Amino acid sequence: MPVWSDTDILEAIRSGRLGVDPWHEADLTPNGLDLRIGSILVPSLSPNAVHEGTVHVPPMTRFAVGTQSVLRMPDDVVGSLWIRSSWARRGVLAAFGKVDAGFAGNLTLGAFHAGHEPLAIPIGERFCQIVLEELKSPPQKAYAARSGNYQNQRGVTLAKA
Repeated sequence: MPVWSDTDILEAIRSGRLGVDPWHEADLTPNGLDLRIGSILVPSLSPNAVHEGTVHVPPMTRFAVGTQSVLRMPDDVVGSLWIRSSWARRGVLAAFGKVDAGFAGNLTLGAFHAGHEPLAIPIGERFCQIVLEELKSPPQKAYAARSGNYQNQRGVTLAKA
């Protein structure tokens, strides 16, 4: 599967094939797009996500990040998510998967602070990168038609039962 370059991403955004709102051209990388933190939920501290300021995550604590951008994926493109190395170097562990073809909404990303000191995480910081890859053939059904459990979600959305 070919990976999209910055040229491909810009063309897809300009043509409306890929939706990223809000769009920050500064988040473009040579082969992907950095996604910023829009909200953070630390379930052990509060049932409510924080949408502004800085969140202080205690050591050895799980947290969830909601992306700032609302994505609208093409029906023939998937996204691979990768934590930015700057966060990994601070002790943040995360296991991401693929963003399905046809998905629309904010992403919720699970992470764990494995460090021994509290970690300050500012809302608006770049947290991960999405790398876009074209499917070899079109899917029979895109995300919304397959399961669509999290289609059009906003903010942090924990697992649905």
